[in-house]
Amino acid sequence: MTRTRALLLLLTNLLKELALSGWSTARVILAPRGRVQGGFACLDYGDLGPDAASLLGVLATLTPGTTSLKIDTERHEILLHLLDSRQTEATLAAIQRDFVLPLRALSRATP
Repeated sequence: MTRTRALLLLLTNLLKELALSGWSTARVILAPRGRVQGGFACLDYGDLGPDAASLLGVLATLTPGTTSLKIDTERHEILLHLLDSRQTEATLAAIQRDFVLPLRALSRATP
């Protein structure tokens, strides 16, 4: 994947997640179905460097319903707070697919 393609994919995924997660978060707040359970989760970001991990933390925080709290560069994990932890696995999988993979491609792409 080229650097340009990775950047476009990252931007597209951010805009998509802003819309979808914003809608989901508004639904949870305005019309909760059952009890909302906030919680914490660790996101493994693998071989991303510190700069890419910081950008990943920002992208996760900009996505409604998640907030990055701590980046552990030794364990390669980001501690996240989730507004609704009932969908932890789906949230982590979406972050991996939509943000980690393009960031990995972007950091490995040659100029």
